[in-house]
Amino acid sequence: MKIYAAPLEGVTTYIFRKAYNEIYGSVDKYFAPFVSPAENRPMTHREKKDIAPENNEGINLVPQILTCRSDHFIDAAKALHSMGYSEINLNLGCPSGTVCAKGKGAAFLQETDALQVFLDAIYSYSEAENMKISIKTRLGYTDPEEFHDLVEIFNSFPVSELIVHPRIRTDFYKGEPRKEYFAYALEHAKCPLVYNGNIFSAEDYEELVRSYGSSLDPIMAGRGLISDPSLPDKLKGFTSETDFAKFRRLHDTLYHEYQKVLSPDINVLHKMRELWTYWQDLFDGKDRDIKRLLKAKKYAEYEDAVDRILMD
Repeated sequence: MKIYAAPLEGVTTYIFRKAYNEIYGSVDKYFAPFVSPAENRPMTHREKKDIAPENNEGINLVPQILTCRSDHFIDAAKALHSMGYSEINLNLGCPSGTVCAKGKGAAFLQETDALQVFLDAIYSYSEAENMKISIKTRLGYTDPEEFHDLVEIFNSFPVSELIVHPRIRTDFYKGEPRKEYFAYALEHAKCPLVYNGNIFSAEDYEELVRSYGSSLDPIMAGRGLISDPSLPDKLKGFTSETDFAKFRRLHDTLYHEYQKVLSPDINVLHKMRELWTYWQDLFDGKDRDIKRLLKAKKYAEYEDAVDRILMD
């Protein structure tokens, strides 16, 4: 079984990927948070640093591009190709208001004529340069029925993998995924499929298998993987329990690595607090200590709260 790590902006940066890969190592492919190219600027310095090969050694990384301009996409793809990447991912799923206001991400799904012209241009480039382009998509913008036309469009191109998050843009991440539309993709899509959405446990995956009548392989996990870093181990059958020794190593590694690159101290604590909004559900009965941790303004306060949470 192959498991892909979804990109979460500001969370799954190279620091997280490197630490996670060294400590857990059960992810087969990582997708980087999106590069957003602009005129005469394929990527920012920060974006380039995040996907620089020297910061991702030993990691099977796929950079992601967010744009609705084919020329901007191709400029970014050329820059990524020069860095040694042979596979890139197109983001057609981001539901952010600021992103969609610019016609990018999930908003691009409603412009089917423009999308088809865009895909024709980028796949002409990719075939000429022998690059793979996968697509991460939602079902549509306002109506899941949009997905039927989108599948037909995607079927016209050599999509290396179609990663389907079975929600529409206006769902954001709320409610249950619309499973019947992924079933439609299984029947009608011509390219390899990847399921993404609401896999937080082995039981969630098993329920999906029962729904579709067959195993899903590969799958992509995002919030579920961050919330329980042992999830890929559980899905692959290596363990049935959360490994808290590994979790402590992951926490400590991230904490110390962020201290090397962020300042002042409060910025490190902001970064760790963001992770704890995912991790807190692993620790029943520790609500008081987690509240102390989330309010900590000094390293000593934070470290004391972590020790209390992680004590046996």
